[in-house]
Amino acid sequence: MPQIVEFPERPYIGIRKTITMTSFGLVGDRIAGLIGWLAERGVSPADAPFFRYDSINMPEDRLVVQAGVPVPAPVAGEGDIFADVLPAGRYVTTSHHGHPDQLMSVTSGMLKWAEEQGLTWDMTEKDGTEHWGCRLEFYQTNPMDEPDPNNWDTALQFRLA
Repeated sequence: MPQIVEFPERPYIGIRKTITMTSFGLVGDRIAGLIGWLAERGVSPADAPFFRYDSINMPEDRLVVQAGVPVPAPVAGEGDIFADVLPAGRYVTTSHHGHPDQLMSVTSGMLKWAEEQGLTWDMTEKDGTEHWGCRLEFYQTNPMDEPDPNNWDTALQFRLA
């Protein structure tokens, strides 16, 4: 069942790409490298890695997505790795145990729940594209520890207006 949680600002490092649903690996495959980049600098992740959806245009199959890793304190970026913060605020959250392929239906359920509650997202729509203030999927299971995606845990966090 979704719930509303207040989060403070959370610093992270990340990369951003414009992708399609079939080219998601261009973002997803960078997570291990981001974690390695932090390790080279003696920095441990503060939380699970995530995807942050900046914009979504499903009819045209175009998404702007970040791969990010939370850090305990700001870290300077380098090259295409940038530093930013997840904005403070109220977020609708829910968790999912199972294959990431099932996240579209989990997301649909969460969006429907929020609509039924009369909640408003930190999102604007223009020309068929949704522009999100902060829409996150945290991947809480390390694939090295649990290679079966059917046993992965994911937390969704979508910021409210």
